[in-house]
Amino acid sequence: MIKRLARCIREYKNVSIATPILVSLEVVMECIIPFIIADLVNNIKSGCEISVIIKYGLVLVLMACLSLAFGALAGITCATASCGLAKNMRRDMFENIQKFSFENIDKFSTSSLVTRLTTDVTNVQMAYMMIIRIAIRCPLMLIFAFVMAFVMGGRMAVIFLFVVPVLGVALALVTYKTMPLFRAVFRKYDNLNESIQENIKGMRVVKSYVREEYEKQKFGRAAEDVCRDFTKAERILALNNPIMQFCLYVVMVFVLSYGSYTIITTRGIDLDVGQFSALLTYSFMILSSLMMISMVFVMITLATESGHRIAEILDEESSLQNPANPVFEVKDGSIDFDGVSFKYSKTAERNALSDIDLHIKSGQTVGIIGGTGSAKSTLVQLISRLYDVTEGSVKVGGVDVREYDLDTLRNQVAVVLQKNVLFSGTIKDNLRWGNKEATDEEMIEACRLSQADEFIERFPDKYDTYIEQGGANVSGGQKQRLCIARALLKKPKILIMDDSTSAVDTRTDALIRKAMAEYIPSTTKIIIAQRISSVQEADVIIVMAGGQISAMGNHDELIKNNEIYRDLYTLQNKAGDDDE
Repeated sequence: MIKRLARCIREYKNVSIATPILVSLEVVMECIIPFIIADLVNNIKSGCEISVIIKYGLVLVLMACLSLAFGALAGITCATASCGLAKNMRRDMFENIQKFSFENIDKFSTSSLVTRLTTDVTNVQMAYMMIIRIAIRCPLMLIFAFVMAFVMGGRMAVIFLFVVPVLGVALALVTYKTMPLFRAVFRKYDNLNESIQENIKGMRVVKSYVREEYEKQKFGRAAEDVCRDFTKAERILALNNPIMQFCLYVVMVFVLSYGSYTIITTRGIDLDVGQFSALLTYSFMILSSLMMISMVFVMITLATESGHRIAEILDEESSLQNPANPVFEVKDGSIDFDGVSFKYSKTAERNALSDIDLHIKSGQTVGIIGGTGSAKSTLVQLISRLYDVTEGSVKVGGVDVREYDLDTLRNQVAVVLQKNVLFSGTIKDNLRWGNKEATDEEMIEACRLSQADEFIERFPDKYDTYIEQGGANVSGGQKQRLCIARALLKKPKILIMDDSTSAVDTRTDALIRKAMAEYIPSTTKIIIAQRISSVQEADVIIVMAGGQISAMGNHDELIKNNEIYRDLYTLQNKAGDDDE
């Protein structure tokens, strides 16, 4: 894990190395100052001249300034290094997530990925900042002060040999107890974020069903769960401070009492006032260093689990990989399913698709119809290789999709979903997702074909109208038409419309299909729909049931030979007659 995260330092390697060096120089300055003060006190005691005092004073001022300068520079380099590490970790994680297949996304969940990109990175950033500065400063300070305490105090410094092991054992126990708690609490953080994400995305539904109180209670339970585990961990961590304070006061009482006794009884022979003052200073240095080390341990304990979670994302490889020698050209829009079976995970008990044999010629219009859960969407997701088949093969342009370069294949397969996504930006920005080089004329033409131009022209800013995140300021039908226009700009060899006209009226639906037939006649068009009127004129209509192809044929053939299709047609026409 440490090696993996260390790769994210990259261009911040120099400042990461400079920080410990600057901290070391700062510590040297701070540890020499008490020694010089002790020498000054002894000189004053022996009746030195004012010039000697001034000389010592100037040396002390110089050393204090150097210590301040080294400390300030260390703070700057430390902040640069830790923030840079966090930036690189977020960038590397985000770039790797972009390569993930749907299977990888399902493995981690969206909420967990968000937590890892935010909370976990912040924890590691804070820990790294402490490691390259405080974790260097405190041990060095501890060693220097420990040595100087023995030099100045002799036998009195033995007290530290008893105190340090006590503190070390306490830190080890605290770490041992809190690590499992932090591991559990991060999993609950994921659940908490999932609750927030689900609530915000479904806010309209929550309000329409007046379920605010239920959602508050649900979130409250998740937050209480996180709070309970954190409180338990914090209670253990809180023991650090009283243990440290206890050791500090024990040492101070011993040094003050035994030191005063030694000075009085030996008349300053074994221990003089200067040595005593230096010993007190070094005692504070040692104990404050130990307290800071305990804080570093706490942060590292918290960040260790975060680091493992980040490394999981960085090390995760997409379940879909390019072949060694990929094909970079899609010949045409023909599609062949040969003995295809598919299930979403290796542990799934049953297939989502079974025994699919299907052959579509380039340029054909194919309709797919079937009940909810009949695996219509699953079937078309295999064409652009969003998932890999479990058995059999899917070919596009006569080539197995697993032999294509992924970008090449997906650039030739445009998909318009029922709940497609618009991004924050202007209408033009969203349309250019289909073709970043599209001209204004091409965008207007695509919107005319998708019947989107009629509502765009009513906006004051027309094509420069700003779309809110997720398309919140346009209706469902308007969003679908913009997404269809975006797909048309791609000019793909295969266009898949997955129930993407469900929010538009039948007249608009018919106009869109007519425009597609005229604008992209050589493109293979696959239309998944609930309305038979949307697929009635297709060259081939596929009826799906239970993850299998129940029947295939044109409209007239299916009316005669397939009960599912006939019943659906009768039901929809009867509903239409009743409405009239």
